[in-house]
Amino acid sequence: MDYGEETEGVTRVAADKYRSILNEETENTQWRHGGPPIFNAVNKLFEEGRTKEWPKGSLGETVQNAVKSWEMELSHKTRLQDFKTINPEKFKLIVNGGEGLSGEETLKLGSYNALLKSSLPEEFKYYKADEETFESSHHEFRSAFPRGFAWEVIAVYSGPPVVTYKFRHWGYFEGPFKGHRPTGEMAQFYGVGIMKVDESMRAEDVEIYYDPAELFGGLLKGPLLCDDSPKEEGKSTETAKASSGCPFSKST
Repeated sequence: MDYGEETEGVTRVAADKYRSILNEETENTQWRHGGPPIFNAVNKLFEEGRTKEWPKGSLGETVQNAVKSWEMELSHKTRLQDFKTINPEKFKLIVNGGEGLSGEETLKLGSYNALLKSSLPEEFKYYKADEETFESSHHEFRSAFPRGFAWEVIAVYSGPPVVTYKFRHWGYFEGPFKGHRPTGEMAQFYGVGIMKVDESMRAEDVEIYYDPAELFGGLLKGPLLCDDSPKEEGKSTETAKASSGCPFSKST
């Protein structure tokens, strides 16, 4: 989810040292926002906040850049046929042991909805992926993390053809999220990935395991924006929210 800046109408960009496939794109590639993305802001966040700097050419660097490139394609391309990082005929994404998603299903849902789908009862869901679109999910997280949501590999346990790695995902909660006021604090979580790849390092099966509560604990700790509304004398906070039409009130 190392999302880049939207580049409406841009057809060529400067080389990206973490996503080299951007330098190999053709004019026939169909981009979600009219042109290839630019990752200057999130690359800066990544370089300033990473906890592990892999040697050039190492397995860690190769895995890290492969996943960054895969996330780039998933967020910014609209046709599976333009993907260079997955085997579209075999690809499956499994999150926390849930139902496997095909390449087309993952592309339709978007990276956030695919990774945040949950089988929990409705009342226990932090984020309801089934009620979000690709566009709305990206808007929520872009708003919450205006500098980007950086991603790094911090350990690699096995190499190809089945790559197992530990990752860290982080950003600064500096914009509103689901009606919660930003805290300005870092929000982060850790997880483990298991990725089966072919001889060209294209992903065939990707399994991701992590605790969503680690992320949402940081995003939901900010007070509701409605809490800033002036309260009428003699009314509780919840009553005041309901009477003012606050969309984030439990009463509505």
